[in-house]
Amino acid sequence: MPPVVSIVGKSKSGKTAIIERLVQELKSRGYRVATIKHAPLGTSFDKPGKDSWRHIEAGSEVTVVSSPDNLVLVKPVSQDSPLEEIVRLLGEDCDIILTEGFKQGNAPKIEIHRKDAGALLNNIKKRIAIITDEQLETKARQFSFEDNKSLADLLERGFIKPQKKRISLYVNNAPITLTMFPKKIFTNVIVAMVSCLKGVKEISSLQIFLRK
Repeated sequence: MPPVVSIVGKSKSGKTAIIERLVQELKSRGYRVATIKHAPLGTSFDKPGKDSWRHIEAGSEVTVVSSPDNLVLVKPVSQDSPLEEIVRLLGEDCDIILTEGFKQGNAPKIEIHRKDAGALLNNIKKRIAIITDEQLETKARQFSFEDNKSLADLLERGFIKPQKKRISLYVNNAPITLTMFPKKIFTNVIVAMVSCLKGVKEISSLQIFLRK
């Protein structure tokens, strides 16, 4: 799946503003960026009485609202979805995914810290960097709030470029980590088979879905 990095921090620390600037900087370098925001419990994405709401009420598993300028997917769930499941729904057509929140998820994290907000967040796993307005005693790399280019460099070199060419495998909706050997086997065998099919030209991406 695409590389995922979570932007975490306390309330009103400036997570959205940082993501905005990172998206703009990475897009200026030619990369496709997707974002995911973790919303509070009870947030409504569809209004009662709307046609899409009626589809959901009737029992539709997933409803997509399509217009000439937007595409919105609504999927009712019974509990908070794991980040990996959301990424699978989002698809592979991006170079990196930035999330706002998901501080307990498994993705690498960049924490936003402000001096007047107190200590760093507790029990944060995979903290790779901190955006801060003060010098901290920590092994994680530190960036100022104005240093957008250096932070984008970190994402580009550490996450985007190493996965520019990738193969993703999901089994029962869960991502499976592939080492170099199975990656080569999957790539060579599947591409060779598909290349022989009538009507197939140069392959830049390939998707296979199987339900048993």
